[in-house]
Amino acid sequence: MAAADANTSDATAPEPTWRAKIKQVGPGIMAAATGVGAGDLVATLVAGSRFGYALFWAVVLGTIFKLALGEAVGRWHLASGRTMLAGWRTMGRWAVGYFGAYAVVWGFIYGATAMSASALPLNALFPVLPVSGWAIICGLLGLALVWFGRYALLEKVMTVLVGVMFVTVVGTAVLVGPNLLELGEGLVPTLPDGSVAYVLGLMGGVGGTITMAAYGYWTFAKGWRTPRWMPFMRADNAVGYLTTGIFVVAMLVVGAEILLGHDLTSGDKGLLQLSDTLAADYGQWARIPFLVGFFAVAFSSVIGVWNGVSLLFADWWRTWRLPKDAPPESAGDYDHKAGMNSTAYRVYLLWLTFPPMLLLFLGKPFQLTVVYGVLGALFMPFLAGTLLVLLNSKTMMPAEHRSRWLSNTMMVLCLALFVGVAFNEIIGIFE
Repeated sequence: MAAADANTSDATAPEPTWRAKIKQVGPGIMAAATGVGAGDLVATLVAGSRFGYALFWAVVLGTIFKLALGEAVGRWHLASGRTMLAGWRTMGRWAVGYFGAYAVVWGFIYGATAMSASALPLNALFPVLPVSGWAIICGLLGLALVWFGRYALLEKVMTVLVGVMFVTVVGTAVLVGPNLLELGEGLVPTLPDGSVAYVLGLMGGVGGTITMAAYGYWTFAKGWRTPRWMPFMRADNAVGYLTTGIFVVAMLVVGAEILLGHDLTSGDKGLLQLSDTLAADYGQWARIPFLVGFFAVAFSSVIGVWNGVSLLFADWWRTWRLPKDAPPESAGDYDHKAGMNSTAYRVYLLWLTFPPMLLLFLGKPFQLTVVYGVLGALFMPFLAGTLLVLLNSKTMMPAEHRSRWLSNTMMVLCLALFVGVAFNEIIGIFE
């Protein structure tokens, strides 16, 4: 009844002003910022340090692909009234089962990775604690924020972190001074020797993770429940991914201008190497803001994943337990507040936080890393492929909101891209 009342009030609400529209922006920033982590920044820096501006075109195409994929996720939720798990359930138990297995393994490894990435800049700024100590504090802080905070609070915190990382990292790019002529030349697609893996990474890494699937849950949390919100969703999605696209371009500029020709360390510590270079070239005043921005990037991923993927897991558990003969779910069946208060949501929050702390001291077991790498590489093509099917469904999607030729073309290209990324990742694992 409450869902019906919400939809009725939504349909009869007056057309909002532009100021009200701007205030609606939020879920897109949550999804895009969560997807850009410290690892993506290192990959972009390495690409800039090795190839200069030559791969700028890959960043632009990656942003366009993620805009298309984010719009597809949001359109599925708003036009069908169903969650991603409800959609996957209509495709068979295999799809729901795949996501559950992926979420469990991915969460264990990612928890340690996200906490460590957040701890590195704090250790550089305040070396009173080792990286493992700061990592535990970051994990506990993220747990507390998400456990007790509602969506509105988390969105405000994420917006602040995005503002910090945007100002500090884009400010660093302005400080080092981009070569606009070479940046423009980088719009022409080229493939320098040894660049294929970096092209795939740049195109697939501009905010591309499991949190893309969480976007629709955040739109529901925002109160967007019907197709009437489609224009807001598209504007919100564009703001989020254009912001992170500019952010990634700034990192490419920094890599090209001050690290070109340097053998940049792989892994998150490469960002600390950059901070030391900034200090040597411009003084400590340039190093500190960058480290603050580094922390904002990493900790925004902690908050986004702790909330968004926990919502996905809670909905997975609810969906998995439905009887096999239960009818397909309809609009209004998903209750966001119930999801955030569910036992499954809180169990997954604890799973993300405490078991991964063991890896902070013991290292990542090789066998688990291999399984995680395989599952992780296969998730994005899984998302793109299933969306291609769901958004063309005559039984679940209203005719006016089904994918047209442009959307289908973008989904096919996304699928091809992510299959390429998956192949590259899997080959890299076993080399």
